[in-house]
Amino acid sequence: MTASPLQSLAQDIAPAKPSTFPLNQWYVAALGWELKDRPLGRTLLNTSVVMFRTADGKVAALEDRCCHRALPLSDGTLEASGLRCGYHGLLFNEAGKCIEVPGQEKIPSKAKVAAFHVVEKDQIVWIWFGSPEHPEPIDEPPAYDVHTNGHYLFEGDVYHYDAPYQLIHDNLMDLSHLGYVHLRTIGGNASVHMNAQMTVESDDHSVRVVRHMPDSVPPPTYIAAYPFKGTVDRWQEIEFHISHLRIWTGAVDAGTEPLDNPQRGGFHMRGFHGVTPETETTSHYFWTIATNPESNHEEVKAKVVEQTMMTFDEDKVVIESQYKNLCRFGERQMIDIHVDVGANRARRIIERLCHATR
Repeated sequence: MTASPLQSLAQDIAPAKPSTFPLNQWYVAALGWELKDRPLGRTLLNTSVVMFRTADGKVAALEDRCCHRALPLSDGTLEASGLRCGYHGLLFNEAGKCIEVPGQEKIPSKAKVAAFHVVEKDQIVWIWFGSPEHPEPIDEPPAYDVHTNGHYLFEGDVYHYDAPYQLIHDNLMDLSHLGYVHLRTIGGNASVHMNAQMTVESDDHSVRVVRHMPDSVPPPTYIAAYPFKGTVDRWQEIEFHISHLRIWTGAVDAGTEPLDNPQRGGFHMRGFHGVTPETETTSHYFWTIATNPESNHEEVKAKVVEQTMMTFDEDKVVIESQYKNLCRFGERQMIDIHVDVGANRARRIIERLCHATR
């Protein structure tokens, strides 16, 4: 089979390096609304990438280094034909090929930079990081129709963490911490959280954690967003995938609906969490939160987004402080408790896949 232009450029310019992250995966590179009229530079899996929109609105991604004098292409400007370097004006198309050198007609044959496979789907920009055996994508990027099915209102943003990405996984896989870290927002009674009814299922690539908290007092965020009558039956459903997590939380008035009904009503918060390593010790956290207001739609959505950002600010402080202490104390043994089952299974999946692609 003939190699595509992207595959050929990647093989010519970007020699394979051992990865400390699972390869042959689609990772979140950006949220769609981040890419407007300027190039966006970002380091993903130790790789410097520049992303931009072409004239027809599609997303392209190149190595963030001009092949002439190594200025980051993210310091350049966008034109109808491509991305122009901000140093000497070399112009590159979406495939990474130089199509113009100002002041000379001949374009050197080596004037090209590596291009990456990127796909924008449901307002999420995915980038393929393959092994030497699979430089071309072997599957489609994940779908997330919560953003497009019209049932929810949503917003999102990006956080940068000075901490390894798996510490973010650990935090999201174990929501028992809500009663201690998030008392002002989505927390609630700490004892109820620690004793929630929990089931954990997993396969070779995913983990699913389901937690139920019947007849509990709704936390501040829930009260602010929904007209509950009293106590609530509350749920937390967490799906771990290699590159992202999906978390569906919410509540119904106590005793009104079974929590295993996929069409249940009540108050919903559906979170998308794209956790992409920047380096071994830093991470990008792409998040969106979707909700289903009964009335005052924009006002309720704004409350939910504001409260969600408050919880993420609280998590960021905890995780970065945790990592500093891990560095300070070194390789000290840590114990596990019952709430760690899901996070530990996720870590085993990552470890197995890292070994498989080294």
